Parts: sequence; C-alpha cells; structure tokens
Amino acid sequence: MDDQLSRYRQSIDNIDAALVYMLAERFKVTKAVGELKAREGLPPADPGREERQIERLRALARDADLDPEFSEKFLRFIIDEVIRHHQQAKREQGA
Repeated sequence: MDDQLSRYRQSIDNIDAALVYMLAERFKVTKAVGELKAREGLPPADPGREERQIERLRALARDADLDPEFSEKFLRFIIDEVIRHHQQAKREQGA
C-alpha cells in the first residue's frame, strides 16, 4: 500500500508542477494581451469572450468527466486575475 500511495503522490506532484508551468505560460501570454490592449486603448475586460471561454471550458470539463461547476470557478478565478493585470497595465500605460 505504501508503494502505491507513494506512486500516486508522485503523479500528483508531477501534475501539480505541470499545472504551475502551464499557468505561468498562460499568464505570460495574457500579460502581452493586457499590454496590447493598454496601448490600443481597449478595455481590460471582454465579457463576451469571457463567457465564451467559460462555456468552452465547461464543455471540455464534461467531456473529461470533470465537474463543470468546478472548472467554471477555476476559470473565473483566472479571468479575474487576468483582468486585474490588464487594469494595472492600463493604469501604467496612462501614467
């Protein structure tokens, strides 16, 4: 049992590491988007895009047998953080 538990935990650790690196890459791209939006005078948030992304992620979650409610909460958390970064980029551009 200890060996099996150890293997499971190692897999969880590997997945967590992959998630962190993927989130870092995502935020690098969204930072560039925020800077572009700030330069072009576009609003930090795009509610239509956000809703489409949430629906897309919910569908992916259902296909992956993951709770769509959880996936929506997770994406909304990320979106809120991205918008905060975009608002900061806009303030910095205006400064």
